[in-house]
Amino acid sequence: MTTIDLNEVAKFEAMAAEWWDPAGKFKPLHEMNPCRLHYITRQIAAEYERDLTAHLPFKGLRLLDIGCGGGLLSEPMARLGADVVGADAAPRNIPVAQIHADQSGLEIDYRNTTAEALAEAGEQFDVVLNMEVVEHVADPSAYLTACQRLLRPGGLMICSTLNRTARSFALAIIGAEWVMRWLPKGTHDWRKFITPDELFDLIRRAGLEPVDRKGMVFNPASWRWRLSDRDFSVNYVTASVKR
Repeated sequence: MTTIDLNEVAKFEAMAAEWWDPAGKFKPLHEMNPCRLHYITRQIAAEYERDLTAHLPFKGLRLLDIGCGGGLLSEPMARLGADVVGADAAPRNIPVAQIHADQSGLEIDYRNTTAEALAEAGEQFDVVLNMEVVEHVADPSAYLTACQRLLRPGGLMICSTLNRTARSFALAIIGAEWVMRWLPKGTHDWRKFITPDELFDLIRRAGLEPVDRKGMVFNPASWRWRLSDRDFSVNYVTASVKR
């Protein structure tokens, strides 16, 4: 069984060569990355009682970056000491990610595979990063269940996605794809966006316990992203644990 949507995979394969171009088609992710990393690192540090000022604070933790793309999150996690597996369903993403990691002197286990295949193989992780993926799969419930199976007891999943609101349609579709042309038209399907309550319900039904959520808000005046306790209208990120 797979929850992979082949049409979605094809979209990202077509852009594979541009993953590490901060002015290319993945410019929005490059600009969002500091905000994402701020949330991810602090959630992991809190869950596993790690000191982020220490050398290699995530040493000893096995981490999966599912839907890793070119490795924009896998590489920072490896630099912090985690044993990182980066997995992506789009075959062309893997050599791009591997070459960049090699050039950066980082050891990352990149694989062209799926969450379901990893779960069937019995793989287990302390942390699963599931960032901007759930809105692209064919069956979010089955996909999140596979992610739950990949976590060791006590493990942590960080999951981010887009809310299904009029504002997200205006900014993520009309703004980012049609007006600014940061992304090719059709990159996102607004109908597949998931509200925070819907995502929490899916996470619970998958066997995980949601413990936190934050909005990720873009400020066009400062041209920066920030975390918010109240604004979930477009992008948001969640943390859940496997008790």
